[in-house]
Amino acid sequence: MKAMVINEFGGSEQFTQTDIAQPEIKAGHVIVRIAASSVNTIDMMIRQSGADLPFAPQLPGVLGMDFAGTIEAVGEGVTNFNVGDEVYGCAGGLADLQGALAEKMLADVRLIAHKPKALTMKEAAAIPLVGITAYEGLTRALTSEGQNVLVHGGAGGVGHIAVQLANYMKANVFATGGSDEQKSIIESFGASYIDYRSESVDDYVAKHTDGVGFDVIFDTVGGNNLQNSFAAAKLNGQVSTTLSLLETDLSPVHFRGLSLNVVFMLLPMIHNVGREAHGEILHILSKIIDEGALKPIIDAEDFTFEQIAQAHDRLASGKAIGKVVVTVN
Repeated sequence: MKAMVINEFGGSEQFTQTDIAQPEIKAGHVIVRIAASSVNTIDMMIRQSGADLPFAPQLPGVLGMDFAGTIEAVGEGVTNFNVGDEVYGCAGGLADLQGALAEKMLADVRLIAHKPKALTMKEAAAIPLVGITAYEGLTRALTSEGQNVLVHGGAGGVGHIAVQLANYMKANVFATGGSDEQKSIIESFGASYIDYRSESVDDYVAKHTDGVGFDVIFDTVGGNNLQNSFAAAKLNGQVSTTLSLLETDLSPVHFRGLSLNVVFMLLPMIHNVGREAHGEILHILSKIIDEGALKPIIDAEDFTFEQIAQAHDRLASGKAIGKVVVTVN
């Protein structure tokens, strides 16, 4: 079968179309014919710097974590999926798990769910990694009705899903952005827009929380922005982040009694621990989507399977609005 393979880590030019062996079915798994796969920042990190990442695939490798497609074979012990079912998930592209940039892939059924009926294959492929991350970040922060929730990077991949989910949880949602286009996206999902370029932390904390601080902060920007999150949180507040790869001063966390939740959603895939939680979250997200409360933003640029290099370049450019998705079949 056809696959887009990397033989070395490095630039996007490393992708080459190659024939690889068809996956063989095994217990607890299904074989999925891939219809679409989205590009995530972690895919680019693996492609660029895989030699430095302990969870990178052995080369030659097939990347692509997110997918949507149709089941073609069902393994022993699988009772909740059938041949012909349309499914989506995040189930490969690292370690010894073949990715979705191929005509077919083997997927652990604990990592997948039935595709939302309201979405196309292309739209569904945009959901899994960012959807699971957003859901984990909000639920681990104990987000609940009536709370003031701040999402840093509310128009980004994880951020625009988190804004919608926080709204679904009946929180009062606020989100930072830095352009008129991002303002439009954030407000279209029912959140109050905060322009981080013109408003200081003290300004928007005073304006939106009477100086008390936000109950929950979901920081999808991370890095040095974590200090802004600490400063914007109320006493004993909750801060979730997807990017904590830095040395930083945790004194504000201590003196404000904050809880810091680091979300690294790849852990079940890497360590084969707790994988069923991802399938359960995807099932919940399908329900929310089919209720009309959640929808992904897809970048306007279309890419085919063979154009995966251009798709990576599009995401790297910073010009994409919404998720970059490639059509495989």
